[in-house]
Amino acid sequence: MNWNFWLPIFLPLSSLVTALLILVIRENQHRLRTFVNLLGATLKIVMVAVVGYGVYTQHAYEARMPLSLTLDLVLRVDDISLLFLALSSTLWFLTTIFAVGYLEGSPHQSRFFCFFSLCMTATMGISLAGNLITFLIFYEMLTLATYPLIVHRGTEKALRAGRIYLAYTLVGGAVTLAGTAWIHTLVGPTQFAHGGVLAPLAPTHRHQLQAIFTLMIVGLGVKAALFPLHGWLPTAMVAPAPVSALLHAVAVVKAGVFGIVRLIYDVFGVKFAVSLGVLAPLSWLAGFTIVYGSIRALFQHDLKRRLAYSTVSQLSYIVLGAAVFGASGTIGALAHLVHQGLMKITLFFCAGILGETWGIHGVDELSGIGRRMPLTMGAFTIAAFGMIGTPPMAGFVSKWYLGLGGVRAGDYWVLAVLIASSVLNCAYFLPIIHDAWFGKSRQDSVALPQRRSLVVPAAETSLPLLLPALVTAFMSLTAGLFAGSHFSPLGAARLITERMYAP
Repeated sequence: MNWNFWLPIFLPLSSLVTALLILVIRENQHRLRTFVNLLGATLKIVMVAVVGYGVYTQHAYEARMPLSLTLDLVLRVDDISLLFLALSSTLWFLTTIFAVGYLEGSPHQSRFFCFFSLCMTATMGISLAGNLITFLIFYEMLTLATYPLIVHRGTEKALRAGRIYLAYTLVGGAVTLAGTAWIHTLVGPTQFAHGGVLAPLAPTHRHQLQAIFTLMIVGLGVKAALFPLHGWLPTAMVAPAPVSALLHAVAVVKAGVFGIVRLIYDVFGVKFAVSLGVLAPLSWLAGFTIVYGSIRALFQHDLKRRLAYSTVSQLSYIVLGAAVFGASGTIGALAHLVHQGLMKITLFFCAGILGETWGIHGVDELSGIGRRMPLTMGAFTIAAFGMIGTPPMAGFVSKWYLGLGGVRAGDYWVLAVLIASSVLNCAYFLPIIHDAWFGKSRQDSVALPQRRSLVVPAAETSLPLLLPALVTAFMSLTAGLFAGSHFSPLGAARLITERMYAP
């Protein structure tokens, strides 16, 4: 068997088979469904580790299957896709554990986990896409697979959020399709390649290429939650906590920013994009979105909505780093692709624990909760300080390289944006942390919720809920503490960037 061909197929197939198996499992077969879920997630991590070692030892993994006489479905592992694969597979495994605990006793679990796995199938396909048409197919598959998760609870509020989500993302997908078709008419099937593929068209198609770039950014900017295309994201917070965690750290929003990274570096090429004059406006839009999202987060009283607007801001760090020309900005963008995922999924895990265990949803209800749930709020605190950018957290590492990239590119306004965002992050995270640890407890007179398998009867929640939050908090902490390691997200980002900017 040619493993170099089959492994890129098996990576998304493992999630697809998991989804199909869950469909035929009866609703009351909880243990079997959990086993299938965890087996699929574990196999994926093993396969990602294998291809990671293969890429490190100069193996080439590519599967090419014809869709028509001129179009191929291409699944390929390269350095950028490997970064996204490692993040997605690891966090899918942990989110699956969390979802099993969160949905214990809930109806329609087979339906939920089926679409949950389909989401990961699409995310794997996006990670591995070797050309624009493959990316587009899985990009739209992700849109459709996520909708049932957002409306899972079936309430009017959930259905409304689902309609808004579809309205935004389907229009965004149509715009992305139009941009892809336009590129195809100019150069034919477009393969992703370091340095881009469109530079030879510059002498005769400059204005068309500028229009195409704008069109693609609008289409991808919906899932990337760029202003003013972000409106669906806070509304989607009515979804269960595992879905929120998946949306904000792994799947939908990361697909948008990953697509923008691919567009800049592997379709246009960063040097050519600079010569077209399209990156400066994108960097200004990203900078505005960073500050705007932080300001909106400051005025949200619902914890998940505050985290949602924080995501709007944090995603644009990645876009900003990609749009600011130079190696340092690229390193910051790629490192933050991972750092943001680890920190944000921790925050949403903790928000889910608070809501599920105590029914806490508002930031004004958190007073004193740290003394009753020290492990949960300890994980939340680590992730929040990372988002603020406190040394030596992972968020500080990202912001350092983004700021360095701005200075080296002569865009000193980037420093002002990063400082303003950090100040605003302090304003909407520090009061939560202070009240949780030092405020007067409002739960002391409240009976402990009757929940099975409590780890510490007076403090925490069930192990499947608590363990993923502790693991991701630890990962986000070590990503900052050991940023200098070759195996850290920063180390991987440096290696990828060296190849991108190699002469």
